Order: sequence, then structure tokens, then C-alpha cells
Amino acid sequence: MGKTVVILALGMILLLLAGVNFSGNISTIHWYHRRKVTPQDAPKYGRTMGVGTGIIGLCAIATAALEAATNRNLDAVIIGGCVVGLGVMLYAQIRYNHGLF
Repeated sequence: MGKTVVILALGMILLLLAGVNFSGNISTIHWYHRRKVTPQDAPKYGRTMGVGTGIIGLCAIATAALEAATNRNLDAVIIGGCVVGLGVMLYAQIRYNHGLF
């Protein structure tokens, strides 16, 4: 039960962070990840990073809800969400920051 609560809280925090990034505010992203992002690309970069973060957050919430409802270990859901979300974030880094750092 404790694991489910932690995963749910993490998912909610990630969803809140995704909303901040999706609105175009990229100040929550490390400076070295956003230093080459142009001011014109900042809203697009923020939206794409927000989508990636949101995918991870939603999968964490879904994992917590499904584990609470079924009493089964469903770590595959959150792992899949992390892979997809990190893929979207990697795309944003390469496209708008022209590299990882």
C-alpha cells in the first residue's frame, strides 16, 4: 500500500510539472538542458517536454490506480510510460537544444 501512495504522489507531482512546462515556462528544466534553446523555440520546447513529463506522470497515476484496484504488481505500465516519455523528452532535447547538453 505504501508503494502505491508514493507512486501516486510522484505521478501527481510530475503532472503538475508537466503543466508548468506545457504552458511554455521552461525555467523548471536544468539550465544546461535549455541553454541552446532559442526564445522562439522555447514555447515549443516547453510543450514537448511537458508532453513527455505528462506521459510519465499519467502512467505513474495509472499504475497506482491499477495496483490499488487489482492488488497486482503492474510495474510494466510505469516502465513503459517512462520509456515513451523519456523518448519524447529526448526528441525535444535533440530538436530544440541541438544536443543533450
